[in-house]
Amino acid sequence: MNPADVAQSALPIASTDLSIWGLFLSAHWVVKSVMLGLLACSIWVWAIAIDKTLLYMRTRRAMDRFEQSFWSGQSLEELYRSLSSRPTHSMAALFVAAMREWKRSFEGQSRSFAGLQMRIEKVMDVTIAREIERLERRLLVLATVGSAGPFIGLFGTVWGIMSSFQSIAASKNTSLAVVAPGIAEALFATAIGLVAAIPATIFYNKFVSDVNKQAGRLEGFADEFAAILSRQIDERG
Repeated sequence: MNPADVAQSALPIASTDLSIWGLFLSAHWVVKSVMLGLLACSIWVWAIAIDKTLLYMRTRRAMDRFEQSFWSGQSLEELYRSLSSRPTHSMAALFVAAMREWKRSFEGQSRSFAGLQMRIEKVMDVTIAREIERLERRLLVLATVGSAGPFIGLFGTVWGIMSSFQSIAASKNTSLAVVAPGIAEALFATAIGLVAAIPATIFYNKFVSDVNKQAGRLEGFADEFAAILSRQIDERG
């Protein structure tokens, strides 16, 4: 082969920008839309992950502090007065809700004891459900990105490969210089989909486990506190 022909055939490869930015700029507008959407989802996933990590750390510390105060021998009335004056979450909110129902029954004129145990348990169940809902907020986003991200990236890949084949057909050239850039652009969409989906799946599984652990602690405390109040109801009944 003539050296001039070799140099000429190498020009398309040398002039093709296969960097990440170059692949994005040269991609079809549909593939660009997929990439930008997946990139936004990835940023959203990490923002949720950071927010949930801090939230669960604060919740665990709040539970530890409350359990330390509750089992320290402090009067339930004093603990209720100190907690009811400010917004509470998690285990403290559970305690305040049960004590509020307790005080309503004992401080009312009728002093209704009938069904008090059931009312207290119902109030605590509702409070636990609200706290779990607060902890699970936006976890559905992680599950959605984790399951749909690879398929969205695959859609961009399929569209990019279709565009590449159209370019090949138009140029009537099947050399690597013509095929490689289009295939690289298409696969880049799948890569971004995996970058968004893999952390989302990992974070979702971890956070669901954390929520279950904290829900277990709430339900365990609710059972213990219900037993304490039940004994006091029997003593006063």
